[in-house]
Amino acid sequence: MSIRFAFVAATAAVALLSSALPGAAQSLASGRDVAAIRGCAEKYADNVDEGERRCIFTLVSDPCAKRREMQPDASRAECFRAEQAIWDEILNDNFRKLRDDLDDDQKAKLRDMQRAWIAYRDTTCQFYYDKIQGSMATTMIAACLARETARRALLLRFFQGL
Repeated sequence: MSIRFAFVAATAAVALLSSALPGAAQSLASGRDVAAIRGCAEKYADNVDEGERRCIFTLVSDPCAKRREMQPDASRAECFRAEQAIWDEILNDNFRKLRDDLDDDQKAKLRDMQRAWIAYRDTTCQFYYDKIQGSMATTMIAACLARETARRALLLRFFQGL
């Protein structure tokens, strides 16, 4: 298998895993979950490190996973996907708000930065499968995608304040 084909296949696998059952993932997150994460992200808008510590996983994924602890890893992965869906919406909002305040040159650099981050996120999270090659990788990939999306959302919000 060529390296290019393997990369394309791996990227497709990450995309598939990150979008699997989006309706189910979103249905696990309540309006209260969305409000809790949004409120936490706003509270720590000026402190990305504290926002990561206080807002990622503690409000949605961890409580959800505890309720589902006797279920298969794939069910717990849905908890991470639910949180990722919330953070993805926040990330997109923060990206648009940041972009609206930039000049054309900065907008191009923001776009390039975001594309590079997407490639980083996808290859980093896919590595869980590359390393483990087992069913547990599904949950680990879902957690990775949620964590990296949340970190990015917080960073883009931080950039708005500069």
